[in-house]
Amino acid sequence: MTRIALCQIPVSEDPKTNLERVRDALGRAASRGATLAVFPEATLTRYGKGIIESAEPLDGPFLTAVADAARAHEVAVVLGTFEPAGDRVSNTAVVLDRRGRLLAAYRKIHLFDSFGARESDLVTPGDAPVVVEVEGLRLGLVTCYDVRFPELTRALVDLGADAFAVIAAWGGGPLKEEHWTTMVRARAIENTMWTVAVGQAPNPEARDGFGIGRSMLVDPMGVVRADLGPGAVVQVVEIDPAETERARATLPSLSHRRPDIYRAVPNAEVGRS
Repeated sequence: MTRIALCQIPVSEDPKTNLERVRDALGRAASRGATLAVFPEATLTRYGKGIIESAEPLDGPFLTAVADAARAHEVAVVLGTFEPAGDRVSNTAVVLDRRGRLLAAYRKIHLFDSFGARESDLVTPGDAPVVVEVEGLRLGLVTCYDVRFPELTRALVDLGADAFAVIAAWGGGPLKEEHWTTMVRARAIENTMWTVAVGQAPNPEARDGFGIGRSMLVDPMGVVRADLGPGAVVQVVEIDPAETERARATLPSLSHRRPDIYRAVPNAEVGRS
């Protein structure tokens, strides 16, 4: 059993403000027995042109301070930051263990060039899925727009993931909240996988629409075990790996895949009417 804190915090343009929110959330997570805390995408600074100036290397002051807090509270951390990458940045999910040591860094693969946004103007895409072992889980890392691509989560399954950590700064707008909740559940159901999804809480000072809340824990059968709604909140939940085994005994869909057939699709016959 792993106790995980869903840390749904609002994110400011000021990294110092965000660092204090991270420290406070880690303290609350530790006091409630969590051994892992998951924060949103872009916890370093609020999304926008300012991410270029605020971006830091992984040994920069922001993550160094987060690592110190993780070590002080003995809580491992998943958190979104921005790294310098030439004239753009990498949108990076980092994983720190409870001693503050960097375990993994995942650079977001799929960039949000949709709904009128152009993430690729500011961000360079990553090129490799990442699975990391932390607090007894093999976490497959997913960032925001990535959740729209089921082939990524299936690749994470094939790399040995036994849970997904989805971090987001999900934008609001018509149907967007429905998309978020539907796709988080879909990724859990189709992979019979525990899915921890954490987004930014709305920031009342911002008018950019990023941050709808709705962080969730979804079990391997697609049941929503926790839904944090729109407010700023830290909630501790539990993941039981034995439930994954029971779900897969009932619904062994992963073992029913036919990759031999899928690979042959380019040669398949196309019917005409």
